[in-house]
Amino acid sequence: MAGDGASAAPARLHLVDGTYELFRAHFSKRPARTDPQGRDIKATVGLVSSLLALLADEAEAVTHLGVAFDRPIESWRNEVFAGYKSSAGVDPALLAQLADAEVAVGILGVHVWRCERVEADDQLASAAVRFAPEVEQVRILTPDKDLAQVVQASRIIQVDRSRGSERDEDAVRERFGVAPTAIPDLLALVGDDADGIPGLPGIGARTAAALLGHYGALEAIPEDPAAWEVPVRGAARIAATLTERRDEALRYRELTRLATDLDPGVGLADLAYGGVPRRPYLDWCDALGLGQLRDRPRRWA
Repeated sequence: MAGDGASAAPARLHLVDGTYELFRAHFSKRPARTDPQGRDIKATVGLVSSLLALLADEAEAVTHLGVAFDRPIESWRNEVFAGYKSSAGVDPALLAQLADAEVAVGILGVHVWRCERVEADDQLASAAVRFAPEVEQVRILTPDKDLAQVVQASRIIQVDRSRGSERDEDAVRERFGVAPTAIPDLLALVGDDADGIPGLPGIGARTAAALLGHYGALEAIPEDPAAWEVPVRGAARIAATLTERRDEALRYRELTRLATDLDPGVGLADLAYGGVPRRPYLDWCDALGLGQLRDRPRRWA
């Protein structure tokens, strides 16, 4: 029986980084899983199980949901910076599941964004900003610090389900020492290993946070350290680095700044969760030999 709770409950938009969840499932302690043809499907099954748990979670109260995938992993950022994260070195068995994972999420009755030239983070950031005025809250389900840059008060927040934690704007400031809008500037200075951003040498998180927490952006930091209104150890050296490597820092910021103006291609109504389409889902379970998942959905379309 199809549920009608989505229309009655206050709208909450859950946005999921499907690539992150797929990787997390692949490297989890879950047992290996293959389909009848012997193909590795551990990550795909883990992703579907995670989404089914989310959809059944009464505390999360999902009414609207969208999942974004990087396919391929590479984006425009790889074209402008050779050191940016790529698919090099990623387990081929994991990469091979990206297409199947998109299909599986669609079979759950959930909208899927496939991201090619841009990244999943860009699409999630854009959807969060676009739909925030229309919902009670946007919940971005990823601990990725990149997406902290679009957190707005308690209207757009990050949720780390694995740790059971949430990050609103106050939490972003407490964790990073800067406002959400300064996260790209912060990452440009201190680097981001996950994305291959090296940052500037000799500038640590505490120093970067002190400067950006006060001035807000790279351009606003005075070149003369004598004019700095916050105490910074080794100020003369830090100021020299900022001056000499300014273009480098600005390039890193361009790479870490997420797009917030991408067309989602759908309206909020298209993201409403109305239950799992029974026949397609059961056929999918049978085709992959996943009998244990047949009864997992709590709401059918």
